[in-house]
This record gives sequence, structure tokens and C-alpha cells, in this order.
Amino acid sequence: MSDYKYGDCSFCGGEVTEQLVTVVRFYKGRIIIIENVPAGVCRQCGERYYRGAVVEEMERLMESSSKATRQVMVPVMEFATC
Repeated sequence: MSDYKYGDCSFCGGEVTEQLVTVVRFYKGRIIIIENVPAGVCRQCGERYYRGAVVEEMERLMESSSKATRQVMVPVMEFATC
């Protein structure tokens, strides 16, 4: 991981430290899961912060999702109102 300093959380003021996280995105009608993404994560509220280069790489990976390392089945449920 890097030595990047994220500063304090803009929501709660907590300390933000870099961690590897799993990101789930809905992209072009598909669910994409990207593992081991470096992100600043607030130790107090959990808010995540991504550097620009990380966001660009996630976008590149989503565009080339045919090169996925594996696929998983995702259950789909419908919320029924009373």
C-alpha cells in the first residue's frame, strides 16, 4: 500500500487510513466486483475515499470485464410493499 495521506473524514472528522477493500458496482446492466482496491477508509464511520488513479483503474477494469478472474452467482430478490 502507499504512503498517501487522506486527511480527516469530511463527514465525521474521523481518521482515514488506507485499506484494501472490495468494491461492488452496477455497470452497463451488470454487477461488477473488484477486489483488493486501495481506498482511504474512515475508522469512525466507514466512509471510503478513492484516489483519482484508483478510480480510473476501476473504470478500465469495468470496461474489460470479459477478462474477469472468476464469476459468482448473485441472488436477486424483489422488495414487495404491503
